Amino acid sequence: MATTHFHKFKTISEFHKFRGLPKPEHPLISVINLADVHNMPEGKNNIVFDFYSIALKRNFNAKIRYGQQEYDFDEGIMFFISPGQIFRIEVEKANPLNHSGWMLLVHPDFLWNTPLAKIIKQCEFFDYSVHEALFLSDKEENTVATIMQNIQQEYHSNIDKFSQNVILAQLELLLTYSDRFYHRQFLTRKIANHTILDRIESMLEKYFENDQPTKGLPTVQYIAQTLNMSPNYLSGLLKVLTGQSTQQHIHDKLIEKAKEKLSITNLSVSEIAYELGFEHPQSFSKLFKTKTNLSPLAFRASFN
Repeated sequence: MATTHFHKFKTISEFHKFRGLPKPEHPLISVINLADVHNMPEGKNNIVFDFYSIALKRNFNAKIRYGQQEYDFDEGIMFFISPGQIFRIEVEKANPLNHSGWMLLVHPDFLWNTPLAKIIKQCEFFDYSVHEALFLSDKEENTVATIMQNIQQEYHSNIDKFSQNVILAQLELLLTYSDRFYHRQFLTRKIANHTILDRIESMLEKYFENDQPTKGLPTVQYIAQTLNMSPNYLSGLLKVLTGQSTQQHIHDKLIEKAKEKLSITNLSVSEIAYELGFEHPQSFSKLFKTKTNLSPLAFRASFN
């Protein structure tokens, strides 16, 4: 049975030492050429950083589990790890890692009291606890690698009063490109993504098939977990494809079902609200009027 190791790294220096790398030139930021990285311990390695990690990897002869997904590395894949997130690297044999790519490590203290400290927390791809990785084209890989090398070159040079601002500007550029590439991925993987839309529709239809008021309203968390995605990733995907969030899709399905019950049954508004999972009929009436500009009773009357 494979041994499970747990590694928590508070500083970038600790990670460098663990991977057999020279002491970092800067204690709060580091760019690592993955070709220089040594063996990982055999078995399952659960890893937690107290700093940000942006990694571009290819030909990695180990499995990485990020959230609920496993990835291979025949093509360039990017991962965005925020402080406190857990990810796992599974190594079957302690052979030398024959991979390539780059890893950028940034401690939150480097961003302290700068606009980027807030910007990086608003980047949704750092919150994707369970998501598809970012798959890059060769051209996109080159763009990412160039920016990382620019950052590396800057902190290897003589540090002056401009150094931090130059690095921060490069890091912000990297985040902007990453956001662009994620939106491109949402669009270019249309077949898979539209399959997800069909699954959401089917899931909500099944949820409302049997009138079970004790189930409550379907939540974004429920939809995301069933699809094996994080809520943020799912909403980001739906926003690009449809212009609506997951919550808006749930509300639309609720209103569709409510209209059906109001028009073909004699159930009271309260009974319909409870059947749909609302705890309070007033909440149902408020949502219905917001979506249709009619109260439930006024909508029913329009069919008489």
